Amino acid sequence: MTTGHLPVPGATLHYEVRGAGPALLISQSGEGDARRSTDLADHLLDSYTVITYDRRGLSRSALDRPRPVPLRQHADDVHHLLAALTDRPAAILGCSMGAAIGLHLALDHPGQIATLIAHEPVSPGLLPPAERTRHLAELAGIQRLYRREGLTPALKAITEALGIDPAAPDAEPGRTPHPMTPQRVADFGFFLEHDVTAVIGDTFPTGDLASTGARIVPAVGRTTPPAAFDRRCAQELAALLGTEPAEFPGGHNGNLTHPRAFAARLKEVLSRRAG
Repeated sequence: MTTGHLPVPGATLHYEVRGAGPALLISQSGEGDARRSTDLADHLLDSYTVITYDRRGLSRSALDRPRPVPLRQHADDVHHLLAALTDRPAAILGCSMGAAIGLHLALDHPGQIATLIAHEPVSPGLLPPAERTRHLAELAGIQRLYRREGLTPALKAITEALGIDPAAPDAEPGRTPHPMTPQRVADFGFFLEHDVTAVIGDTFPTGDLASTGARIVPAVGRTTPPAAFDRRCAQELAALLGTEPAEFPGGHNGNLTHPRAFAARLKEVLSRRAG
């Protein structure tokens, strides 16, 4: 594994690179840092050079000074990271907030993307107006709950909003544990305080996604409930692009609960030719 730190405007990004083959960047969900998808990456190293990183404000990616971080800034970070690590278009797996970041990259720097797998993007702007208003209020309520009562009830509310089954009874065995360390608590705090604000305030011309030239594959988790906010965003993205969502093993966090099966499905989808 190669690790490094890349200075970008307003921050320094920690990143990790391993494997061989064409570049595949994993843009994580929630509080996830570069180590979040370790198990998934292990099953991709025979086919791809896997790039992971700590989103600015999380773990080892330090901000020059505390400030709001819009999703477009996060996408610019990915742009700088890919420009530093590869001179060819990269495959991107974007999960949840990472998928929303990937959509911004597709609008601003489509030439850097070979394929973007947008797995259940948290992009309220994709939804019809009434539904969008309802889910924006839901996210704002979760943020207020965190500020009022702390992390535990806020995590429960997020789990319910995204249709996540914490038990995941069919999860694959032998996965790397992710205990609630002090660093992870801090990362959740940054996510709930700052990144949820970015998701709520995010705006981008959704209609332009169909004409970016980047190959975008909307994706859903097999067990994510039909009415869940994240699944609905993926469905609306697919409708916008005139396609059907690709189904992946597990639910919203299938990349964590089903790493082997998720990796196999990812390879299958990436191997298909666009159009």
